[in-house]
Amino acid sequence: MVPKPAPDATRRSEKSRRAIYAAALSLVAEVGYPKTTVEAIAARAGVGKQTIYRWWSSKADVLLEAFLDLAEQTAREAGHETAGDDAAGHDPAGDDPAGNETAAIPDTGDLAADLKAVLRATVDELLDPRFDAPARALSAEGVVNEQLGRVFVARLLEPQLQLYVARLRSAQDAGHVRREVDPRIALELFVSPLAQRWLQHTGPITYDYTDTLVDYALYGLAPR
Repeated sequence: MVPKPAPDATRRSEKSRRAIYAAALSLVAEVGYPKTTVEAIAARAGVGKQTIYRWWSSKADVLLEAFLDLAEQTAREAGHETAGDDAAGHDPAGDDPAGNETAAIPDTGDLAADLKAVLRATVDELLDPRFDAPARALSAEGVVNEQLGRVFVARLLEPQLQLYVARLRSAQDAGHVRREVDPRIALELFVSPLAQRWLQHTGPITYDYTDTLVDYALYGLAPR
């Protein structure tokens, strides 16, 4: 059997790529991940099915890349700098696997202010209908589809979490966070409650809420 050639991203038409991204995100929001097919994406985008298979190996690859692109767009619209443009000198190796640059968390020297700013931007993103519906569909499918869930975490979630790790390590270097603190665990004190509230609709998603999460995480609950 002749091996199937790998998808060639360099042959993509920008117009077709955008149409495919839009079609994939709208379909997964409307009918869910299982019912979203390459055929349906192609039909809505107005391209041939083989066009998609020339560029991506599966619908999961299409959806994840479309979602990463959407996240980058919303970050740029909000005026956030990307890792490649970070004047503070952060390592641009945080680029995601799809080739999009990952927005860096600013380091102004005020950890609380920086975390509150990025979490407020996250609130805006979570409340954006363009982001909310496909994100919920992919998150829900990732719970029951372990393979997709692992890819979703590795390609989308973990690179974002590593930006928090980098900012917390910078705060440790500056003496603002204890040296023995594990940044990867510490970030869950404010990121995980926000994700849970968003996913399960347990309360409103607001700036006041995320500001309070940061205050509780950094300063604790005990009287000082």
